[in-house]
Amino acid sequence: MATKRSIFEEVGPGGPAVAARQGGLIDGRGKGARRGIRAWLLVIFALVAVMIAVGGLTRLTDSGLSITEWKPVTGAIPPLNAADWAAEFAKYQVSPEFQLQNTAMTLDQFKSIFWWEWGHRQLGRVIGLVWAVGFFGFLLARQIPARWTKRLLAIGALGGLQGAIGWWMVSSGLTGAKVDVASYRLATHLGLAFIILGLITWYALLLGRSETDLLVARRAGERKLVVKASGLMHLTFVQILLGALVAGIDAGRNFPTWPDMNGQFFPADAFYVPDGAGGVLPVWHAFFENPGLVQFIHRMWGYLLFAYGILVWLRGRRSAYGATRRAFHAVMIMLLAQVVLGIFTALTAAQAHVAITHQIGAVVLWVLIIRARHLSMYPVAGSIREGTA
Repeated sequence: MATKRSIFEEVGPGGPAVAARQGGLIDGRGKGARRGIRAWLLVIFALVAVMIAVGGLTRLTDSGLSITEWKPVTGAIPPLNAADWAAEFAKYQVSPEFQLQNTAMTLDQFKSIFWWEWGHRQLGRVIGLVWAVGFFGFLLARQIPARWTKRLLAIGALGGLQGAIGWWMVSSGLTGAKVDVASYRLATHLGLAFIILGLITWYALLLGRSETDLLVARRAGERKLVVKASGLMHLTFVQILLGALVAGIDAGRNFPTWPDMNGQFFPADAFYVPDGAGGVLPVWHAFFENPGLVQFIHRMWGYLLFAYGILVWLRGRRSAYGATRRAFHAVMIMLLAQVVLGIFTALTAAQAHVAITHQIGAVVLWVLIIRARHLSMYPVAGSIREGTA
């Protein structure tokens, strides 16, 4: 007489029925330490977020050119005595920033900007160390889930590239007649930081749910909403780059008025950039080096971003899933806050505490948009009974 079979059993081709593993075959193969890796990524996320804030303060305090050499390993040791400090100060005194702008700077004043830049670089080393220890630890323990090794390796590779780009940026302000780094290099440096932060956010969101849950949720994804959220994400990224261009040439301090720009809608001499020798640089330089034009573009793109954000929010608030609706509500609230912070940054001529709050706001908005996009692609089904639908 045949025994009763459970519909939850797996049947092997040549043997008795085998009880299905909890979570199914998808979660049973190559599952790895998903929770542990997610916690490790969240630590890196926090460090990168702090790194962005410290980088912003380093720029606002004009500290970025205080260390004139790139020593990834030995540079971790700061000056330890008077002779070391004198040597570091002597190197800085050769730079254009000192000779053209800070000739009256004392050693004590130099120490202040030195510690900002040293702290910024040291934090980068800490991030690299945390990544390396975690990645190789999970790799040697064979706890990395299937198809995740390359993803996690990519974060480390981008982090290494970020260090090189950081020096590429700093080196642009150590030669010639410039007392600041090239704005487009600053934008590249900040843009890559946000790419790294975005990848970590996305990976942490994926690891926060099981493979089975993600597979089922993907089938219920709202594709049109994903497209709209993707568009908002890209528009926001461009605005972040434009903000870096503004910061790179201190354009935020030249037009402390709103909604006009020192009494005009479009700034005067928007396409004029002197070459320092009595001539004028080609027009394309104005898009990176003319404070009026760069600030104008940043403002106009902000209006475009806000308008598109409202359209995305109107679509997101009609989502069939409560978690997705709430995610887009959060995006809209933060987007509005960023607009207000941007206006105050302009009105206060980019005072440090206002400007850095605006930059931190960009980080929060960036993460919220990625989260809303994730929930559009992988919605969470709520319960009517529990009021989470």
